[in-house]
Amino acid sequence: MSTRNTLEQAWQASATARSGDLREYEALLRGDELAIGVVMSRFSQEVGEGLLSACTSELKRLGVPGSGITLATVPGALEIPLTLQAMARSGRFDALIALGAVIRGETYHFEVVANDSCRALMEVQLDSGVPVANGILTCEDDDQALVRMHQKGRDCARVAVEMANLLAAIKEQS
Repeated sequence: MSTRNTLEQAWQASATARSGDLREYEALLRGDELAIGVVMSRFSQEVGEGLLSACTSELKRLGVPGSGITLATVPGALEIPLTLQAMARSGRFDALIALGAVIRGETYHFEVVANDSCRALMEVQLDSGVPVANGILTCEDDDQALVRMHQKGRDCARVAVEMANLLAAIKEQS
């Protein structure tokens, strides 16, 4: 059986399951009344600012009030998780966003920073129950980061709003 047929059958099975008595949480991209914390690395400042600009513009487009967005800046990607953890523990945020860039160099340092920052972001959200959108780009060079920064910033805003709404809906029905 081809991969295409297998995927088609899986989609049909999913569509059939959705048509029954299935209860489904719908993706909700309304940011009204949400509080979003953003932590941005100052390393690769131009990329960070591009991520931040796209992210905050999209948050506002989704209805998050400017007063509902709080920004903290840190030296680099490895400092982001600790700051996110403090924000999560404060109980003031519905979702958090990590923004930054790790650019490959000539040493193993790239892998360490990329892997450890990503792992730590996952730990923050799993330990705290506050969703974290990962906007730390891992790129071969500055040009690649510059090309990706605006889309990634917008994506993180949508992820944060959707996940905040999803977790609130799940909590509401508990």
